[in-house]
Amino acid sequence: MSEDAYETLAGPGEARFEIRGSEFVGRARPVEGVAAAEAFVDEVQERYADATHNVPCYRVRVESGSPGGGHLLREYQSDDGEPSGSSGKPALNVLQQRGIENAAVVVTRYFGGTELGVGGLARAYSRAVKEAVDEAGVTTREPRTAFDAVVDYDDSGTVRGILESAECDFEAAYEERVSFAVTCPREDADALKERLRSATSGRVEIA
Repeated sequence: MSEDAYETLAGPGEARFEIRGSEFVGRARPVEGVAAAEAFVDEVQERYADATHNVPCYRVRVESGSPGGGHLLREYQSDDGEPSGSSGKPALNVLQQRGIENAAVVVTRYFGGTELGVGGLARAYSRAVKEAVDEAGVTTREPRTAFDAVVDYDDSGTVRGILESAECDFEAAYEERVSFAVTCPREDADALKERLRSATSGRVEIA
C-alpha cells in the first residue's frame, strides 16, 4: 500500500430515520472527482425537489497541478436554507473526522412541523451522514488516474482486451472512432498506456 492511499466509501449507502415528525434521509456515494460529486448532488436535489431541504457535502481529491504532483482536497458544504451552521458543516465534519475522501453525501429533510433548534439539527444531520457512511462501508484505495484512449475500429478489440485484463475501469463510446474512458491506479497508468501503444503499434491516441 502506498503512502498516498486513502479512505473512501466502499459503495453507496442510505440511512433513514424520523425525529419529532421530521424525516431525514442520508444518501452517500463514492465519487471520482468534483464533477461526479456535483452531478450526484444535483441528481438528489432534482429527484427530491419536494423535500424541505437537501443538504449536500463532499470531500474530493484534485490534482495540485504543481511540479512533483500530489493532490489537494476540495471540500464543499451548504445549509440549503437551514439556519447557518446547523447542517452543512456538521455533515461535512463527519467526513473530515473519519478521514474519508472522494465521497459525496446529501441529507434530505422533510419538515414535520416541529422546530429542532440549531443543536438538534446539527445532531440530526451528523447522524444521517454517519449512518449512511456506516451502511456504505469504508475501504482503502490507491490514487487513480483517468485518461482517454482513442482508436479506429480495427484496433478496438485489441484495446478492449487489454483493458479487460487490467486492473482498471473503462467505458467505451463507439462513434466515428472508438473512445475508451479509462480509470486505473495511478502507479499502473504509465505501464498500461505503454501496453496500449505497443499492441496498436502506436496507433492509439492517449490524452
